[in-house]
Amino acid sequence: MTSAFLSERGALEALHAEIGECRACELAGYLACARPVAGRQGPFNAGVMIIGQAPGRLTVARGQMFGGPSGGALERWLLRAGFAPGALRREVYLSALTRCDPGRSPAGKGDRKPTAAEVALCRPWLERELALVRPRVILLVGGMAIEAFLGPARLEDIVGRTFERDDATLIPMPHPSGVSRWLNDPAHAALVTRALERLSALRAAWEEARAEAPDEAGAR
Repeated sequence: MTSAFLSERGALEALHAEIGECRACELAGYLACARPVAGRQGPFNAGVMIIGQAPGRLTVARGQMFGGPSGGALERWLLRAGFAPGALRREVYLSALTRCDPGRSPAGKGDRKPTAAEVALCRPWLERELALVRPRVILLVGGMAIEAFLGPARLEDIVGRTFERDDATLIPMPHPSGVSRWLNDPAHAALVTRALERLSALRAAWEEARAEAPDEAGAR
């Protein structure tokens, strides 16, 4: 391992120690009790990062991003894109716009969406994570994650397309939660298939490049 490799890994561990101590939303009055999900959520030099909306109750309880049913759906998507079984927890870095469970929706249906103010308080954590992990591909899952990076857009107009940001390819996806009925439409499911085909092509390209230069330090 190079000294740069070890330094980056140490910096990411230090970042998560800071995240674990954060009480910004609690001090601002947004949450009664801040319990940020911290601890590195995947390989520090992962080729793929998945960014969701916010941790839910199961994620907080397990200390693991996408710790509920959404994790299973994401694993199935990765399998369809040609990743090996177990890739979600072994090869992919998992993150979110906010680090604490916002609680249940006042309407009683699902989790409450974090406010713009909560997202803004957490955004520096995410930007520092992105700068350290430097993923090749970022999957933006759900409308909030998509809007945070690409602006407001209908899923129908954006899923199946790719975008570039700071040497990373952004792939918008619907949220994998079973609560969403968006995927019930065959036309929407076809858009997800197109997005996964693009992810598969990117995966194949970087695996081929890595095979041609197996000794490159920090190859991604």
